Amino acid sequence: MQPHSAPLILTLALDAGSQQHFNGLRQRYFPPERNYLQAHVTLFHHLPGAQAAALSDHLAQVAAATSPLPLQVAGLRFLGRGVAYQLHTPELQVLHQALQQKWAAWLTPQDQQRLKPHVTVQNKVDPAVARALHQELTEQFQPFKATGTGFTLWLYRGGPWEELQQFRFDGPEVLP
Repeated sequence: MQPHSAPLILTLALDAGSQQHFNGLRQRYFPPERNYLQAHVTLFHHLPGAQAAALSDHLAQVAAATSPLPLQVAGLRFLGRGVAYQLHTPELQVLHQALQQKWAAWLTPQDQQRLKPHVTVQNKVDPAVARALHQELTEQFQPFKATGTGFTLWLYRGGPWEELQQFRFDGPEVLP
């Protein structure tokens, strides 16, 4: 993989049913003029594009040794100007911390923080609109399960993200 001057974003890929469910919510509730991405779970917001080859090699190794991750969709989070579904997953926390340690020299302050995995279905709206949706979705919420199926590495040049590579979880266990 060639180095890039633009930053890279790493997301967790979801099983097809969960992806479709969250995409539908995002289409329904996200402002259409701002909804140019599929629903996603961001793991790292700003990795160095110049390290694309090293990141890709490491992600391929980790994904090959990691089994699909069980995710519990545990509730909703009010974002001030949006709403997100919270994910509870100890296995993803362990995996994220291992990646943080490996990539410590490359991480921005935001990416050094503890992961709070979520899927945003509404953002950049008036706070009253967001609060009303949060209340509505919370009232009808039932916890459900999803699966993390791999990583997706994206290139960010200021607009819609450009997919660079996918890494499927194919292993027997979660790497520490």
